[in-house]
Amino acid sequence: MPLKQLAPGEMTADDLRDWCSVLNDMTAADMPAEPRWRTDRLSDYLTGSLPDDRRFLFMDRDADGDLVGHASLILFGGEQAGTGVVEMSTRPSARGKGVGSRLLRAVAECAKANGCRTLSVEVIATTPAVGFYDRHGFTRAAVEQRHLLRWADIDWEKIEQAAGRLAAGYRLEYHAGGVPDRLMDSYADVKANLRSSPGNVAFVPEWRGSAYAPALRDSFQTLARRGMRSHIAVAIAEPFGNVVGLTELVVSAQRPTRADQYDTVVAPQHRSYGLAMTMKARLLTELRRAEPQLVDVQTWTLETADDVRWINSELGFVHDVDWYDYEADVDKLLARLDRRG
Repeated sequence: MPLKQLAPGEMTADDLRDWCSVLNDMTAADMPAEPRWRTDRLSDYLTGSLPDDRRFLFMDRDADGDLVGHASLILFGGEQAGTGVVEMSTRPSARGKGVGSRLLRAVAECAKANGCRTLSVEVIATTPAVGFYDRHGFTRAAVEQRHLLRWADIDWEKIEQAAGRLAAGYRLEYHAGGVPDRLMDSYADVKANLRSSPGNVAFVPEWRGSAYAPALRDSFQTLARRGMRSHIAVAIAEPFGNVVGLTELVVSAQRPTRADQYDTVVAPQHRSYGLAMTMKARLLTELRRAEPQLVDVQTWTLETADDVRWINSELGFVHDVDWYDYEADVDKLLARLDRRG
């Protein structure tokens, strides 16, 4: 069967089952300790996107109709998307048969047709994907260290103590699913201290406050539509009641035993008060009640982020594996694929 491109809403129940099967076969072969994917709300996960984002799916079946690989291309930011994010999986039994190259060509051609100039992909350093993307000319743009906090190993007495150490003049609030409107503008101000990057809770533009708040609301609503439950702790400065720090975790219906750490940020003038540690500890205590099925929490930090790694270490996170951020120019990639035949 020829490789097929389709819109997320066109996937059948069989497509979703097969998509999940490929993910789990690959996980079992390359990352056996990782949680398996579930079909629960997988359709929502693949269809949900921000208003200006676009997602394209690709499925490669063999002559017998069995799915041997699939890929996803996400273009962030509407028609002006300069970078597309790729997710690609090949069934281990089909490796070495050109499946990955066919999918990559289809993704690159789609990206080019939609005005995208660069492809970005995250690769776990211990998997065969490293060699695949190296051979296809992708360059390593960054290295992130993944740290895992295993639920069974948490020292809850230490976490409770950390959650209670709050500097004078601040209070903490916990919110599930988003933040209330009364906090949204100051929450947006704090978020805008981050540099934007695809794959965060939301794209972080140059503007701040009330101009950015609608984009944040969209991002929380999109996460919910995708079956991803948001948990947020905020630090609020008294007496004005403004958010000056935040930390976010997400638990997905598709892999409910693992929580993903999203952004943690404190406004510059409120740093050095230990707010990041206190917020993250408080959020763990809330997760203990709200998500009792959790097995672990994963987070990523850049190699240079010594302060973040120290906080995570104090909470019990342990370095697990490195992840590579790879990039490739679309035109050069297509030319290279043409030369390889």
